[in-house]
Amino acid sequence: MNVIETELPGVLILEPKVFGDDRGFFLETWNQARYAELGLSGPWVQDNLSYSGRGVLRGLHYQHPTAQGKLVSVLKGEVFDVAVDIRLGSPTFGRWAGVTLSAANKRQFWIPPGFAHGFVVTGDDALFCYKCSGHSYSPKDEGSVRWDDPDLGISWPVDQPTLSAKDAAGLPLKDIPRDRLPRFSPAG
Repeated sequence: MNVIETELPGVLILEPKVFGDDRGFFLETWNQARYAELGLSGPWVQDNLSYSGRGVLRGLHYQHPTAQGKLVSVLKGEVFDVAVDIRLGSPTFGRWAGVTLSAANKRQFWIPPGFAHGFVVTGDDALFCYKCSGHSYSPKDEGSVRWDDPDLGISWPVDQPTLSAKDAAGLPLKDIPRDRLPRFSPAG
């Protein structure tokens, strides 16, 4: 597996080894020993699958205090995926990293706990899957950072995405109450 570090420590782009021939291909999407070497050992508490059409943007979502890490990939289509560091006191607070994930490139993206996450569908549609570590979904702990927060300056590849009411009501990061955000811990 090829591991690409982003400008945000802990946020990784993973390129699994793909074994293909004229019949198709095979790849490992998860191997406990191999991923544990990268610090991605779970415990995994939930697997999710979403389907969205072109221009649908989901995010930027997070949970606090029941934070989740997410190992994401695309089974069909293409998305632009983003992680934003929202950990108070982090040297990279408010910075983001993005990557194109697709069925064709078979990449995975690791978003550690303490980061907000979102994606926009750039192909006709997308089947998006993700493993969650840490805690199961907790509606009372969820939050949403505004997708077009000018202080973040995310270079989304769409101008007017399709949003849920919840995502359209997301707050700029500077307006989120500080007790609703995770804190940076140098120990991880």
